[in-house]
Amino acid sequence: MRNLIDFNSWQGMLTTLLGLLLVTVMAVGIRLLVMQRVQQRRERQNRQINERLKTLIAAYKTLGGSFTGNLAVDPGHLRDLRMRTAEAAEDMQDEDVPEGGNAERRRRIRDTVEAALSDVMLLGTAEQVRLAAQAANDMVAGRQIETAALVVSLRDFIREVLELDAVPDDLVLPKQGPVRSATGGRSGAANAGGRGAGGGGGMAAVGAVGLGAGRAPRDVESDTRER
Repeated sequence: MRNLIDFNSWQGMLTTLLGLLLVTVMAVGIRLLVMQRVQQRRERQNRQINERLKTLIAAYKTLGGSFTGNLAVDPGHLRDLRMRTAEAAEDMQDEDVPEGGNAERRRRIRDTVEAALSDVMLLGTAEQVRLAAQAANDMVAGRQIETAALVVSLRDFIREVLELDAVPDDLVLPKQGPVRSATGGRSGAANAGGRGAGGGGGMAAVGAVGLGAGRAPRDVESDTRER
């Protein structure tokens, strides 16, 4: 160590300063490299947590978006729903159209609930995975399910991760069920827009034909005069 530090001459002093500078640069470089690795790992963990929270929040909104009405999920598939609709139509023909609409609505709710349960089984806690698996098994067995218990677990977990205050124990919350989505709104609007666009195109075509018909006699008359 004494050989490395030499202040007896300016050459020794310069060598000593260069050696200290080299050691300092190496130490700073190693520290920056370690800090960069730690920061990258922290950012990756934050992204994973954000994606997990985003997925679970979407599942919570799907499974607990309703407070009123029938909160149970009908596990019937489209084939079963059509059979029920046909049987109801045989009894009362006037209820054929509304029953078909209700069957389509129940099918949409079941599909969204199945997707939400799949997300919960992938990214949920052990308790949430157990509740989601139990609900999925009940749906496979053809039994109606309620998602209120799973919604409560998701709500408590999300609030805890976001560091929000827990729901007061004396506060009574209503049971929550799957969100009920409207059917036919967007398709009807799209069809209306298509009809409007088709009508506009037809009017434009008729106008173009009329404009060509109005110009034709003038062209013939001008040719006759030139001759």
